[in-house]
Amino acid sequence: MTNLTVFLVSVVLVTVAPGPDIIYVLTRGVSQGKRAGLAAAAGFSTGCIFHTALAAVGISALIRSSETAFTVIRLAGGAYLIYLGIGALRSRGVSLVGESTEVPPLWSIYRQSIVANILNPKVTLFFLAFLPQFVVPSAGSIGLQLMGLGLIFMTVTILIFGTVALFAGFIGDRLLRTPAVAGRIRALAGLTFIALGIRVALPDLR
Repeated sequence: MTNLTVFLVSVVLVTVAPGPDIIYVLTRGVSQGKRAGLAAAAGFSTGCIFHTALAAVGISALIRSSETAFTVIRLAGGAYLIYLGIGALRSRGVSLVGESTEVPPLWSIYRQSIVANILNPKVTLFFLAFLPQFVVPSAGSIGLQLMGLGLIFMTVTILIFGTVALFAGFIGDRLLRTPAVAGRIRALAGLTFIALGIRVALPDLR
């Protein structure tokens, strides 16, 4: 129980720390409403299953040992976020002329968020380094313990990210009632996605 308590506290601290994932959810919520923010939160949380599975079977260790593989995945993740940012910027002009910009289907936002999470190799490596610290070899199957810890991580993530999405959506719903403001918010969202993409692709860039 002590081990689990330490794990839960650590997960909460890691999840609330500012990073690309939580900023992405915040941006979705403000620019497209709380439902879009919740879909993004659910997508990033679901991505935890992928990273946990990789850590459990050791594939993430191979990614860490191959600089080329790590670089390719990092660049792909950055490019995907930039692609989403450009899409948001392209939708900006519609709202600026007083028309409503249709929010993408929630399923699309959910799927995009999963892909964005999966294409971040740093998350995979984090799970590889973080989860094993709380495994107790004498307690049974290490693989099952890792999956259990990953599910706990996923649950905490959806609770915290979901709260952020609701708060952001509450603010965004009021701002988006004014077409001109909505256009500027969506433009800011697009620029934020592009900035996150650059940060993921070029982490050493200052």
